[in-house]
Amino acid sequence: MKKYTLVLVSMLFFANVHAQGILDKLNKSSKSDSSKSVLSTINKTISGSGGKTGSLSNEEIINGLKEALSVGTNNSTKKLGAVDGFFKDAALKILMPEEAKKAEKTLRDMGMGSLVDKAILSMNRAAEDAAGEVGNIFLDAIKHMTLTDGLKILQGGDHAATDYLKAQTTAALIEKMRPVIDASLKKVDATTYWKEVFTAYNKIAFKKVNPDLTAHVTEKAMDGIFYSVAQEEQKIRKDPAAQVTELLKKVFGK
Repeated sequence: MKKYTLVLVSMLFFANVHAQGILDKLNKSSKSDSSKSVLSTINKTISGSGGKTGSLSNEEIINGLKEALSVGTNNSTKKLGAVDGFFKDAALKILMPEEAKKAEKTLRDMGMGSLVDKAILSMNRAAEDAAGEVGNIFLDAIKHMTLTDGLKILQGGDHAATDYLKAQTTAALIEKMRPVIDASLKKVDATTYWKEVFTAYNKIAFKKVNPDLTAHVTEKAMDGIFYSVAQEEQKIRKDPAAQVTELLKKVFGK
């Protein structure tokens, strides 16, 4: 329970509460290292502001925060893990690595566009496979937020919780996603397409291209997941339509 005490303030910060006033009072309360005293300060501040959330219990506040972050990460991984979750999203679609852009143009000019398209589709399918595998990593990070994490999120912006998740989960995501992506690329013959693409290109190129396909797809898949999580976080903070449960409406609704 103690680990979540101050993180909950990061969301309440956006519910008609004066941020600096809360921060000053929390800093004083945190010196006692007492969950009860910090929560008492939060509730007194909210009640004094005339905000609707003054009637919330400590348990509702904590559960509301956990639910918000869980909903946000679940929505993102579910959406991106579906067929075309990456491929048909213009903002997230994985394309050729920068090192291969010249090769791609040359090959398309030579009438090999279909081969290149198959390679690109295969990369996105691999990312979609991996996105559906990482939900538990986010949930574990949410459970282990500390007092220091909470203060940083409190003073952060609309994507502060996402930034926290990124810092805490990147290594675990790489470890989890890379083998899934590697297996997926092999399953759909992406490595074959990739080999064919660059074998053809390297026959005519002075500078050879041989980027790590699995590493490229893993990096871009993670970028896409965090982008999506950030969008979900912002919606839950600000958009009543994204507050999809009664608890979320009660905690974050204005």
